[in-house]
Amino acid sequence: MIVKEDIAAWFKGLQDDICQQLEQADKGHHFVEDNWQRPDGGGGRTRVIKGNHIARGGVNFSEVAGALPPQAEKSLGIKGDQFYATGVSIVLHPANPWVPIIHMNVRYFEMDNTTWWFGGGIDLTPHIIVPHEAKAFHNKLKATCDLHHADYYPKFKAWADDYFYLPHRQETRGVGGIFFDRLSHEDGFDKASRWSFVQDVGSTFCPAYLPLFTSNFEKEAQADDFAWQMLRRGRYTEFNLVWDRGTKFGLHTNGRTESILMSLPPVAHWEYNAELAHQSPYKETLTMLDKGIDWVNK
Repeated sequence: MIVKEDIAAWFKGLQDDICQQLEQADKGHHFVEDNWQRPDGGGGRTRVIKGNHIARGGVNFSEVAGALPPQAEKSLGIKGDQFYATGVSIVLHPANPWVPIIHMNVRYFEMDNTTWWFGGGIDLTPHIIVPHEAKAFHNKLKATCDLHHADYYPKFKAWADDYFYLPHRQETRGVGGIFFDRLSHEDGFDKASRWSFVQDVGSTFCPAYLPLFTSNFEKEAQADDFAWQMLRRGRYTEFNLVWDRGTKFGLHTNGRTESILMSLPPVAHWEYNAELAHQSPYKETLTMLDKGIDWVNK
């Protein structure tokens, strides 16, 4: 029987493993751990790094419980009393503009009335899109999904395209990835099969991202590249503050604000009518911020 305590313990181990691999890749700097308690129940371990090649990165574990606030009830569209949620959330903002921003979240949620589900996903936000790198990233995610069900990758890839989208800009946040939510026992799946899939998604983070990180963090970048990076970080910030449901859920459930907003970059710019977008490869990047691109076969 899969119980929440075992799920939380595995998530803690995932946090440990990913932090260790990122420290090795960054070559010299270590995560600073901040243990925190939520006044209404539960807490977490926030780990943040400012490294040689990571401008700001966080690998967070949380395990919170208690009465479900009315705002969270409305956001989730459910009624209930006591809730429990645990997971790992990662955002890395690299120093070099040729290294993509990466995000991953894997999580578990249950109510006292036996309602439960898993959610999560991984998505990539290059400042400057390199098609063969996007292709390699998506192939890694597809391979993980295909181990569990042939429908997972196309379904969750489309879900990511729709979710990581800025309607006010009419552009995707990046090249997407996979996104899924409320995976429960419907369609013949049981808890064990859903949990196995989420574990494999979590274990895919380093193999999918570290090759992109290590092959680009020493690549030469020009002043215009850094200026463009600041503008793309601005877009990332807009999504996280305006559209991201995870940010809203954390704030609505009285989560730790510093841990929730760790996902924001250390510096971002908003330039009025930025002219950089008219130059290549920045203009080419803008043409690829669209839903429905078949990166696996591109």
